[in-house]
Amino acid sequence: MSIIIRDMTKDDEYYVGTCTHVNENNNEYEISCPRRISWLKSMEKHGLRVKVALLDGVHAGFLYVMPIEINPWQIRGRDLMVFPCLVSHSKFSKKGVGIELIKAAEEEAKSQDRYGIATIGHFGDFWFMPADYFLKLGFIVAERRNEVVILWKRFKQNAEPPQFREENYKFKHIKGKIVIDLFWNRFCLTSDVEAQRVRDVASEFENDVIFNEFSAVDQNVLQQYGISRRIYVNGKIIEVGPEIEKNTLREAIKDVLHKLN
Repeated sequence: MSIIIRDMTKDDEYYVGTCTHVNENNNEYEISCPRRISWLKSMEKHGLRVKVALLDGVHAGFLYVMPIEINPWQIRGRDLMVFPCLVSHSKFSKKGVGIELIKAAEEEAKSQDRYGIATIGHFGDFWFMPADYFLKLGFIVAERRNEVVILWKRFKQNAEPPQFREENYKFKHIKGKIVIDLFWNRFCLTSDVEAQRVRDVASEFENDVIFNEFSAVDQNVLQQYGISRRIYVNGKIIEVGPEIEKNTLREAIKDVLHKLN
């Protein structure tokens, strides 16, 4: 089997923009795709690259890599490259796709004269970005918070380890109103789709709701609040995994509205 890693081309955009969910007749993903591709391409001049893997000519995975200074995730630092997300199809597992994508990311980091490369991983049985996988590839722990960990490789001795961002959210009560504070980013399909769902549901409650958006792709916003993706209803976190279901958010809003009345 032959693995080819290349920078995203026009032929890869639909695959990347839908986060591999091609031709699934998912209207939300289809609408999100061009928004995300437009943002990704707009950031190329700042050093962002999308590395795409093809296995015998078939899309098998991809990886985003970018300077840490522009990344919309919970990781901060300087002079490093970050890959917030690596996607590899399960049907191509144990074929070396992930390893080759990471190699390409490391080469990109060195070509941009970065001092090291970092990512965020997870211990335990969480499926996304498993920390143990990266440890086996030579990454080391820079910082850990419970099961979430920053992992990195140093290319230069004067590289400084990356850190988690400090969160700085304070709920601002408005009498007689339900306040929805949405933190989101266009980088991630899940967050982009979720943000539109939150907008739609918030609009259903019209004057009962004060709706605030905070986009983490704006570095000033991210530095101020340190939050990449989250939903608050009157200061209470609404727990999410995949994109929040609209009815889940509706019920949370109705519950608060009932208490107000």
